[in-house]
Amino acid sequence: MASRLPIESALPVGAIDTRASGWWAMIFVVFTESALFAYLLFSYFYLAVQPHAPGTFPEGGLPELTLAIPNTAVLLLSSAAVGWAQFNIERDDNRRLCAGLLAAAVLGMIFLVVQYFEWAAKSFALASSTYSSLYFVVTGFHMAHVVVGVLMLWALFAWSAMGYFNRVRYAHIHIGALYWHFVDAVWIAVFFTFYVTPYLGMRT
Repeated sequence: MASRLPIESALPVGAIDTRASGWWAMIFVVFTESALFAYLLFSYFYLAVQPHAPGTFPEGGLPELTLAIPNTAVLLLSSAAVGWAQFNIERDDNRRLCAGLLAAAVLGMIFLVVQYFEWAAKSFALASSTYSSLYFVVTGFHMAHVVVGVLMLWALFAWSAMGYFNRVRYAHIHIGALYWHFVDAVWIAVFFTFYVTPYLGMRT
């Protein structure tokens, strides 16, 4: 009877060198989505500096930071939790991997809830002005990415809890983490654009 090989020696780690093909696919997704966000944010800055552009930037005066700053901290903590999960799976610590992914998924959901209340507190609607359209489209586009990321984190958590990963086979973790770190990095750019630049004197 042939002896069974351990799973880490029986299956390849990745399709290209030590990187799984899915990792490269995610890289191209990140590049594509980065370009889309760059176009959207460029639209904001372009219109904000035009002296005769319709409406005010931002509409209704300087933006409130009461929810935006804590919510940014929540998203950054979620990224740190994912990084901690990555660190631990490479050391074959499945319990801490699960804890990190669970924490990140919960923090991502908290971000979505707080962002909803942030939207509800606005005195303008999607079609109120040029600024309002840009605000809701850009932040809404980002929220859609967060929803996808949270679902991805929950799937990774479930698979981790079932013992699908070990110190050799953990490509899925790094692929999901790459997307989540991207989503968090994009929020920093969005937060700076809509919440910080008005305080720096960009057209009010």
